[in-house]
Amino acid sequence: MLVKIGVSARHVQLTKEDVKILLGDDYVLSKKVDLSQPGQYACNEQVIIKGPKGSIERVRILGPQRDKTQVEISKTDTFSLGINPSVRNSGDLDGASEITIVGPKGEVTKNAAIIASRHIHATKEDAKKYGFEGKEFVSLVVKGEKPGILENVYVRISDKFSLEVHLDTDDANAFLIKNGDEADLVIK
Repeated sequence: MLVKIGVSARHVQLTKEDVKILLGDDYVLSKKVDLSQPGQYACNEQVIIKGPKGSIERVRILGPQRDKTQVEISKTDTFSLGINPSVRNSGDLDGASEITIVGPKGEVTKNAAIIASRHIHATKEDAKKYGFEGKEFVSLVVKGEKPGILENVYVRISDKFSLEVHLDTDDANAFLIKNGDEADLVIK
């Protein structure tokens, strides 16, 4: 079964409280473009993320606002920031590294930086139809100029999703994958 791939660059997801600190009281995030997952969007607003060794400017905020502030980065980003976050599913901040987020009105420092696990978004119907209902992990076979297999792709199932695999920029670059490419999904 072929499944579409979305490449997820570094980004920040913010709580309402942190939006106020970083961007100002009563600030409302503005939508730049819709993302592939229903109700999710990239905002026009950007921030700076800082670690003990350095910083990265123009990091996109994703909306809508979340219950927890989270910073998703790649392993490559960790070298310039000087941090060592855990690989985690989105929303799981156990082992998250401390990071400072800087906006035009203020800054927040918290344990919020993770390297997001590679994962597939699927509806319950997709999971049942393709036989990975009840499976926690699947594999992807990538064809092309740099073929290979990506193991331990975490399955996330919700009727709020649309079927798509999400990889960070390091995984995508290693296999010369770009947004919209497809890979074969392997169910074990």
